[in-house]
Amino acid sequence: MDIDPEGWSRIFICVAVPSALYETGCVRDPVTEQEEKSPELREENERTPNRLVREVSPYLLQHAYNPVDWYPWGEEAFARARSEDMPVFLSIGYSTCHWCHVMERESFSDPEVGRILNEHFVCIKVDREERPDIDQIYMRASQALTGTGGWPLTIVMTPDRLPFFAASYLPKESRFGMPGLLDILPRLAAAWKEDRNRIAGSAESLARNLASHPGKLTGRSPGKDTADRAFKELILSYDRITGGFGPAPRFPVFHLHLFLLWYAEWTGNARAREMSEHTLLSMARGGIHDWLGSGFHRYSTDTRWLVPHFEKMLYDQSLAAMAYTEAFLATGRPEFKEVTLGCLDYLTEDMKSAEGAFFSAEDADSEGEEGKYYLWTRKELADLLDPDQARVAFQVFRVSTAGNFMDPASGERSGKNILAMVQTAEEAAKTLGLSPEHVREALDGAKHTLSAARMKRIRPFRDEKILTDWNGLAIGAIARAGRVFQSPGLLEVAERAAGFVMTRMRQDDSGLLHRYREGNAGIPGTAADYANMTSGLIDLYLASFDTRYLGQAIELQEYLDTRFWDKKNGGYFTTPGGKTDLFARTKEFVDGALPSPNSMEFCNLVRLGYLTGEVEYSRRADSLSRVYASFLDRSPSSCGMFLAGLCLALGPATQVIVTGRREDEVALRMLDLLRTKYLPFSLWHFRASGDAGDELVRLAPFIRNYPVPASGAAAYVCTRHSCRSPVHDRGSLATALGLPEATSGVEREKRG
Repeated sequence: MDIDPEGWSRIFICVAVPSALYETGCVRDPVTEQEEKSPELREENERTPNRLVREVSPYLLQHAYNPVDWYPWGEEAFARARSEDMPVFLSIGYSTCHWCHVMERESFSDPEVGRILNEHFVCIKVDREERPDIDQIYMRASQALTGTGGWPLTIVMTPDRLPFFAASYLPKESRFGMPGLLDILPRLAAAWKEDRNRIAGSAESLARNLASHPGKLTGRSPGKDTADRAFKELILSYDRITGGFGPAPRFPVFHLHLFLLWYAEWTGNARAREMSEHTLLSMARGGIHDWLGSGFHRYSTDTRWLVPHFEKMLYDQSLAAMAYTEAFLATGRPEFKEVTLGCLDYLTEDMKSAEGAFFSAEDADSEGEEGKYYLWTRKELADLLDPDQARVAFQVFRVSTAGNFMDPASGERSGKNILAMVQTAEEAAKTLGLSPEHVREALDGAKHTLSAARMKRIRPFRDEKILTDWNGLAIGAIARAGRVFQSPGLLEVAERAAGFVMTRMRQDDSGLLHRYREGNAGIPGTAADYANMTSGLIDLYLASFDTRYLGQAIELQEYLDTRFWDKKNGGYFTTPGGKTDLFARTKEFVDGALPSPNSMEFCNLVRLGYLTGEVEYSRRADSLSRVYASFLDRSPSSCGMFLAGLCLALGPATQVIVTGRREDEVALRMLDLLRTKYLPFSLWHFRASGDAGDELVRLAPFIRNYPVPASGAAAYVCTRHSCRSPVHDRGSLATALGLPEATSGVEREKRG
């Protein structure tokens, strides 16, 4: 087989994104087709388990009865590959991934595919949610080789773990110009035998490139001009009609809204707030938002936010709750509060484990069909709802007989509908000649009826892994909402989840573990685990004033700084120092659907610097910001969470220290002002009299300069290390903070 050095890239590009054809309806979903042709095939394959049957991951267990001789990631597989001189076939995915299901059922359950894989390759399965570090480095390889990436991710590599072939979903057989596994695998096996030197040279060159560390200390820190450029870049990609940024498919990228809202508050740029508000409203009213069960689906396949990819991820609900809480405070829109509480209701009712932590995700599929759980025909709705409810629902959601959901196989209207809000209750009331109150009542009744009916359907699979990094996001989001909406119940939920992670998911050296399932905690924590949990604990401290959480945040930060920081080039590695089972340590800077650990860490360092007065946090934050310079030069808006932290670092950051007895009414009223006002650049402490050992002073030594009065309460407001004289009541504190008459979402809601 004669392949020139660039030939691999041409093959990769051909196979990188075939799933797009299925998603647009050009090709029939092969899962359904194969099951119809050979329903006994799966039963035959399920008789004998492979090694994955002993694993914890639901994704690996989904492949435990494949005819493929799967190995979990580990030295056993690579030792065999070396001893038998075989290439390694690596498949990476996750349990709620639709196209991972397709590939498993179409190809990995097929005896012929299994025979070829077993004969010519050592095969490894990886759950990307269990091992994000493995996924990260091989996804970078895919992007380098193909210009794109996605899941399931297919990698072929040397026994030394160096990749030389990459693709995303691959069909079993070639079709519509897309190479299939039955064609590709023999060619790769032949190339391994006949073109070994070229493959080795290409793999080693790629590995060197992947091992080089992006971002270095440049000697210059980003300034306000960086935030200005990011905002201008977002304006250019902003959709003025439907909100959002860039073409379809559209991911929510909720953390980008924290930057827009903070930038607007910092600069007075109303356009930034309007862009965020419009986009958040469009998403809340679109099909990407589950009107019945609350929460958000993973992304929208169109620019109208209408047709979602139906997975529901824990991190999306958490980041959405953060963004909508912030938007509620900034605008006072009741709809934003409703969306926030809906996301958190979904988490607490449907995604919370018995131990109090949160599960990872819900699948897009049920009964082998994507979205089936969420779709409705007009007749179904008419039969379930009373005439008044149906009349209102058909107007608000524009439910039609033809349907607004295209059949994935034919590309034609399916007769099924996604419940996406086309008119608000107020708009529908005008159209129907009814009062808004009547319409809202009818909608509430319809929601109750349809929710009860939907619960009788077969629900999508739920992945019950508990991941530390995603739980850190959930803890922070719930703590923020509990603070803003003055909900002790939500704070209790956040505290219980934090208690679980900080006790059940720890290593012997007090480090974090990444994954927990069915009593089994394991896998050393990554940078994201520490960054997200630190952030969640800071938010929990700001909501509860319990110094335990500030102490734990500092503890995790110290662990991360000691074991993950790159002393030579700056930035945090994904994995700790020491022995690694990858060919290189990598770093993440650019944000994706989730904030990168370095972006989140920048925010943590800025906040801890203000909260503790420890200058080392500020110095490290400055060093980290200088590592970001090269990324910000190329595309500043790709680092949204970092930019939010930059607004805090450069904006009018304010520290407020309230002192007094815990039960003092004046002190409590001042604390409530801090919790419920829109103060994105403020951080606060409560130093109470009688605290045992004054733990807060130990964690933040500068607090000793603000004594607790013998009677009453006092609040000290400090901006940029300059403090005002203490104030002694809520009104004076509001004045010292420069607050107008109504600056919280709570107060605007009451007035509105």
